[in-house]
Amino acid sequence: MPTPSTDTPELLSTPDDLRRWSTASRTAGRSVGMVPTMGALHAGHRALIDRAVADNDRVVVSIFVNPAQFGPTEDFARYPRNMDADLAMLAAAGVHAAFVPTVETMYPAGLVTGLDIAGPLGARLEGASRPGHFNGVALVVTKLLVAGIPDRAYFGQKDAQQCAVVCHLARDLDTGVEIVVCPTVRDTDGLAVSSRNVYLSPEERVQARAIPSSLAEAMGRYEAGERDATALATTVRSHLANAGLDVDYVAVVRADDFTEVEKAAPTNQIVLAARIGNTRLIDVVRLGVDTAPVGRGV
Repeated sequence: MPTPSTDTPELLSTPDDLRRWSTASRTAGRSVGMVPTMGALHAGHRALIDRAVADNDRVVVSIFVNPAQFGPTEDFARYPRNMDADLAMLAAAGVHAAFVPTVETMYPAGLVTGLDIAGPLGARLEGASRPGHFNGVALVVTKLLVAGIPDRAYFGQKDAQQCAVVCHLARDLDTGVEIVVCPTVRDTDGLAVSSRNVYLSPEERVQARAIPSSLAEAMGRYEAGERDATALATTVRSHLANAGLDVDYVAVVRADDFTEVEKAAPTNQIVLAARIGNTRLIDVVRLGVDTAPVGRGV
């Protein structure tokens, strides 16, 4: 296992800085791991970083709130930002470099190139609820992989459809980058950790427990022999609605392309999005893989 750095991460501010840093690392025979983030780092990010530090000789974490993946009515302006705390976490985790570009650096005037995520993977579920979202994700991830030339890049399973998009992107564009998807990290109440959890009031936080408990109920039915995907999705949807959540979608899908299935099978995923007040949260469980996401007090 590589020895983590104990120094403050080197700050990189432009794609050229990132490329020079990564090229120097690789020329010296060191493997490079990258963890793309939008900052507001939490325990889920820390798990990705720890995995990257364990797998690679050198690790860079990007911190960039990407406007291209936010819709006009979404929370770009109020998305939580805390650079000092983020950099402190990176230093404590032994990260070697932090890539912290400006919007103007990542999207300079005159930019004419974009990416289009085609087919059901880009158009359904999150793609339908957030038009253009995955095109924005794909553009920034591609720019990070091109500039950072990592051996491996790390993403969290909670953003399951995004993970599928990124896996296809890395393969379709012949990047040579291994995409490592790490398990969802949950708080003690079962709720998946998310930067957007800070938006929840104490009362809404209690209400949000319906998300993991709804998935746990559906997993229990699956483990008891239920294979009808509609029945499993209805279980989740009813549980959320009964708890007062505004359900955006619930579906049982194949992990690779996010097409819905009729009969649930191992590695299929139950995915959902729901609103509590003004906060929109997503979650996922992998059938036959994950344990029931229920914590204390749910």
